Amino acid sequence: MTLYRDDGIVLRTQRLGEADRVITVLTRERGRLRLVAKGVRRTTSKFGARLEPFAHVDFQTFDKQGRALGMITQAETIAAYGQRIVSDYARYTAGTAMLETAERLSDEEGEPALQQYLLLLGALRALTGGEHAPGLVLDAFILRSLSVAGYAPSFRDCAGCGEEPPDALPYRFFSLPAGGVVCPGCKPGGSAMPQQATVELLGALLAGEWGIADSSEGRHRREASGLVAAYLQWHLERGLRSLRLVER
Repeated sequence: MTLYRDDGIVLRTQRLGEADRVITVLTRERGRLRLVAKGVRRTTSKFGARLEPFAHVDFQTFDKQGRALGMITQAETIAAYGQRIVSDYARYTAGTAMLETAERLSDEEGEPALQQYLLLLGALRALTGGEHAPGLVLDAFILRSLSVAGYAPSFRDCAGCGEEPPDALPYRFFSLPAGGVVCPGCKPGGSAMPQQATVELLGALLAGEWGIADSSEGRHRREASGLVAAYLQWHLERGLRSLRLVER
């Protein structure tokens, strides 16, 4: 038997038997894990309410040889983000899409994913802080998570040949297979041509330039969100179920 102590963010829960749950958690040290929490569905459970989606928890587990899943034996709340998220529809749908994105982009169970963990933690703090629109926080998180996973998009230089634009403005042709904006010479058939302000917004979200993002217009946010969703689906090979419910 091996004991572990770690902290993590609860991504998802599933019922197991009559009173147990399987908890999917993105941890600081060991990446994404699935763990059994015994008896947490009973009203007498000491830590059942602490192991809900969006919760940032410090927990102890033990792994036993021959057992498929580790077992949570202790859990202490570090931050209960869910209390502020679930009470607001826009925050809740954006937050749910974040959790699903984090789970899909940390697909190797037990493999360290510290950058994804820190990105998700920062995104949940931003979402509950209320300084930025939930949709902007979500799109920024998706773009940065894709970058950490090795799919960084380009929103200025040509994603095909690397050529810089001839002026201060980024290229406008956008190609999913190429990985972002492309110059006229690299533009494949079927490329989109978003508005200039939309491309600038995408670049701002990726770079964390919130002054530009917060001052953007609704029509540019909607167009940017569509491109972010398409880019994510291209690399995941299927879309997120929760993304369809997000208010735009």
